Amino acid sequence: MFKLIYRKYGQGIRWKDDLLSGLTVALALVPEAVAFAFVAGVDPLVGLYAAFFVGLITSAIGGRPGMISGATGAMAVVMTSVVILLGIQYLFAAVIIAGIIQILAGVFKLGRFIRILPHPVMLGFVNGLAIVIGLAQFGQFKVNHKVIFDEAKGFVVKGEWMNLGSPEFLVLAGLIVLTMLISHFLPKLTRAIPAPLVAIIVCTLIVQLTPVTSKTVAEVVNDQRVFQKEKEVKTKQFAEMKESLVVSETTAKANEIAKREVSKEELGEIRQGLQAGLPEFNVPSIDFGDIGAMKMILLLGLTLASIGLVESLMTLSLIDELTETRGSSNRECVGQGIANVVTGLFGGMGGCAMIGQSMININSGGRGRLSGISAAVILLLLILFAPSLIEKIPVGALIGVMFMVVIATFEWSSLRLIGKVPATDLWVIFAVSMITVFFHNLALAVGIGIVISCFAYAWERSKDIQLEMTKEEKDQKHYLLHGNVFFGSVASFKELFSPAEDPTDVYLDFTGSKVCDHSAIEAIHGVSQKYRALGKRLHLVNLDASCSNILTKAGDLVENQYYAKVSSGH
Repeated sequence: MFKLIYRKYGQGIRWKDDLLSGLTVALALVPEAVAFAFVAGVDPLVGLYAAFFVGLITSAIGGRPGMISGATGAMAVVMTSVVILLGIQYLFAAVIIAGIIQILAGVFKLGRFIRILPHPVMLGFVNGLAIVIGLAQFGQFKVNHKVIFDEAKGFVVKGEWMNLGSPEFLVLAGLIVLTMLISHFLPKLTRAIPAPLVAIIVCTLIVQLTPVTSKTVAEVVNDQRVFQKEKEVKTKQFAEMKESLVVSETTAKANEIAKREVSKEELGEIRQGLQAGLPEFNVPSIDFGDIGAMKMILLLGLTLASIGLVESLMTLSLIDELTETRGSSNRECVGQGIANVVTGLFGGMGGCAMIGQSMININSGGRGRLSGISAAVILLLLILFAPSLIEKIPVGALIGVMFMVVIATFEWSSLRLIGKVPATDLWVIFAVSMITVFFHNLALAVGIGIVISCFAYAWERSKDIQLEMTKEEKDQKHYLLHGNVFFGSVASFKELFSPAEDPTDVYLDFTGSKVCDHSAIEAIHGVSQKYRALGKRLHLVNLDASCSNILTKAGDLVENQYYAKVSSGH
């Protein structure tokens, strides 16, 4: 029986590698899910539940085996305002809406458009995301956190950088370096077990069994919960008195509240660690009569859907290149959509593909669906039955793993392109990377990259249009047009003709050109009118079928005097 299963499915499934890789990914998912949950302003378990549901469902039915999905920073950063203004139930509703939009995108086969993305946009996306992942890790190098007031962002948690010579910094840096060394050199000796997993185990044993002390996952989670609760209390206190303050007093009062100590009674009971039960089914409780709130969650749902699809489909394309296989973009859209709908109904913050964890999976040998499924299941089992195992992992080990991901993700070859590719392509790479880094909005970055690429292409192609005179007879002149007539070239096209100097009949040969759009039709129409005003005629000849169809559909926009020639093939 097992031989039959292997013959049918086993060519693409290495269950041992997938399971071990899944375990590594499960451990690496924890700090990311926790961090992004706090970015969104929700409890870490909301992020961990999202990592489980999104990871499990997309791995099982999505379009890219081996790709890992979960709670992501790109989506988390746009969730904060809704959570603060409306509450977490409205966030769950927005996640469900996002899922429905993603399903529709897959049903209508919109995912295929990812295949036409310019390569410089892909390079910029990958480089920008690698930088974002790397910068996110440096937050763990801060100590003495406290809640302060920022006029632009409101109440936020800020920390101070560690002293470079302090024991805390030296231990953290040492664990990071040890993790990176193990991750780099162990695969040269053996690939029987993923190197990142070995590194995490070794660092955990060092911290637990020796006098060496370092910040663990449990400490990070507990500290962040306390500061998140303190921020919520101070934000609420400030909101209650803000209306009674004059504008000049608001900043001073906010700073006063930020400095005030919050009592244990005000903080209330705060959950400790990652121990939790099974997620429960819950239809979001929202007020459908609140038009303002409904508009906000619809807009958030559309934003989450677009960001999630862009990040997922871009990651899918990257993994396609790395594994030399091809996933299904439309199926991935549907899989992501179903995952987000289910996640919203079970109290998760939603998510999409994670390039960092996907790279960990691929580099650890995970290729099949089993790797993503096992990562999600192991994550849930750890939360339910062995949260202490995750809580004891030193943060330095996980940072080291993510730094190796950054190194593997960044397209170092793009740095050698200077002077070898058009300057516009370099600007696209730079623009997409910087927008990704500074705005954390992948949809915006990719959209701007596509616009720049399209305009650059149109500008270059507009220079290609030329007019060659092939024959001149009494009262006749024949021209051969080179280059396509489209919105970018119509200005140059019009400048090619001198109606006053041409004879009565002018024949324009389209053998080497095409009429591409409405702008082209209008340009031809304008040139024809100039000839007609002088009592002359412009004839279009040798148009291919697609151009003839365009002119046919144009109807009255096409001059009858030359359209007849087109129709009859003269």
